[in-house]
Amino acid sequence: MEPRLKTQSDPEVTGAVQQLFKVVLSAGVDPLLLELVHLRASQINGCAPCTYAGVQSAKKRGETDDRLHSVVTWRETPFFTEPERAALALTEAATRIQDGQPGVTDEIWAAAAEHFDEQQLSALVTHIALSGFFNRINRAIREQAGKTW
Repeated sequence: MEPRLKTQSDPEVTGAVQQLFKVVLSAGVDPLLLELVHLRASQINGCAPCTYAGVQSAKKRGETDDRLHSVVTWRETPFFTEPERAALALTEAATRIQDGQPGVTDEIWAAAAEHFDEQQLSALVTHIALSGFFNRINRAIREQAGKTW
């Protein structure tokens, strides 16, 4: 399978996305947790390049193989903290908006709000949305896993 686009993205789009990432990273959410959130959203959306990049980025931040292999089954493993579990539950609920899931319920939001303040919750939601943004672009253009951006 070959990628459909061979050119770089528009510099204005790249700049806007970089500004969004800057805001997300300034909110005080652990960058490693943001990597796990991105990885989980990318797994759900079937985005091979983002899943690959998410694993590589998390490893660079010191994430273990045990945890990386278990992100997809985080509910059934002992490897994640309560804040991480709340963020992963929020990620799944916000990502699965069309496959019959109820979305972000009050219970899911309340669990996340126990661990994150409003600025951090906003950053998490924005990061989940950015992950979906990249997942959809990569799926549409058939971007390949393993590429270094």
